[in-house]
Amino acid sequence: MANSKSRLGRGLGGLIAAAAPAKPAAPAAASAPAPAAPAGFLELAVTAIAPSPYQARKDIAPEHLQELADSIRSEGLLQPVVVRRLSEGKYQLIAGERRWRAFQLLKIKTIPARVVAAGDSAAATLGLIENLQREGLNPLEEAYGYASLIRDFDLTQEVAAERVGKPRASVANSLRLLGLDGELQGYLAKGLLSVGHAKVLLGVEDTAQRTLIARRVIEEGLSVRATEVLVQARKLAAAHTSSSSASGSSSARKVGAADLAAIASIEKKLTSHLGARVALLHAGKKGKIVIPYAGNDDLQRILEKLGVEA
Repeated sequence: MANSKSRLGRGLGGLIAAAAPAKPAAPAAASAPAPAAPAGFLELAVTAIAPSPYQARKDIAPEHLQELADSIRSEGLLQPVVVRRLSEGKYQLIAGERRWRAFQLLKIKTIPARVVAAGDSAAATLGLIENLQREGLNPLEEAYGYASLIRDFDLTQEVAAERVGKPRASVANSLRLLGLDGELQGYLAKGLLSVGHAKVLLGVEDTAQRTLIARRVIEEGLSVRATEVLVQARKLAAAHTSSSSASGSSSARKVGAADLAAIASIEKKLTSHLGARVALLHAGKKGKIVIPYAGNDDLQRILEKLGVEA
């Protein structure tokens, strides 16, 4: 993990260094007090700066923005924003959107900035790296950031990974999250599901079943391991259904969304009663009830719940 962070640091520093500083522009006059710009930086009018179209961050919590604004009011701006010049007197953010928005919130007219000459690809990469370094992106925003680099600048996963200082496998795994349907992406973005949960759910091909499992994971607070057990049970049930259908069983039929909801309801009731993650393997009119246990004591407890003597 430490190595990943160091690679990110080199990537950001290298890209900024590679982007030649632009010729200084005349500082805009400030009509309100503003923190003084460090040596080598300019004071630019906040209104002269436009947000980046490559910004990976989709949501900035108002309370977090207010905290940053309060910090800037108290301590000043510790790190100027990075921008590129679009035309005379017009600039575009590369890094520092939260800082720029905080200045707007504080109604400060100018902001310390570093102006660099950077093309679209370098600007997009710098912005993504800065967000990754600050750990400010949720998993979906990170995935969309990689996808944007690859799509907009015709990069391979390997080249995109190299640009941001990440292993290619890490970028590939992140991009897989975009294969989730909209509802599950929303759960992931809000932190209701972890990346670990999402990876397990991606192993469920049926989207209706995947959604029902995800809802149960959230409602019951299932761990990633418990989710794996549940998904495996579903796969066994699907295999059982397929086997019964192939053998010509008249009772076998495709399990629909209503059946899945009924199965999930029964599983929840059994889980609540037994205090164990119960999986119902149902196909046609037949099936199995799977009750995992975590040791002899747990088995004894379950048997007592069932009224069975060991």
